[in-house]
Amino acid sequence: MSANTKIVVLRSREVLYTILLLFVGILIILVLLSLFLPSDSASPTEESAALYVPGVYSSTLQLGNAAAQLQVTVDADHINAIELINLDEAVTTMYPLMEPCLDELTAKVIDNQGLENISYSTESKYTSILLLNAISQSLSKAAVSAPMSGTMQ
Repeated sequence: MSANTKIVVLRSREVLYTILLLFVGILIILVLLSLFLPSDSASPTEESAALYVPGVYSSTLQLGNAAAQLQVTVDADHINAIELINLDEAVTTMYPLMEPCLDELTAKVIDNQGLENISYSTESKYTSILLLNAISQSLSKAAVSAPMSGTMQ
């Protein structure tokens, strides 16, 4: 039996470089895998979580022969303001409950951040229904699923 013994001489520098190169290679493979493989928990993006497209949206109220515009200001997920614009003095005189009723509804809608469970007094039932319908039209324009964004009139 002849034993052919081979002696391998490794320098510590070569071993260290080999281990370091192997570590860097494995690290690069792991980074590439984490970048290109789809993740299981697809987190919703900020825009898909938003309720509204930020902007000022308006709808027209037809009050007899006169018209008034109701503006709703929203940001991505809050109703910020509701106001009547272009309201003539004649309309204010003919419909005296319009502004107080809108002030009351505005406070409730902003507190609830929606039109669900909004109560109104029986004294201003029809005015409240008219205003809530106009607010609903404006909010439907502001909804994220709406194809247009920005200021609508």
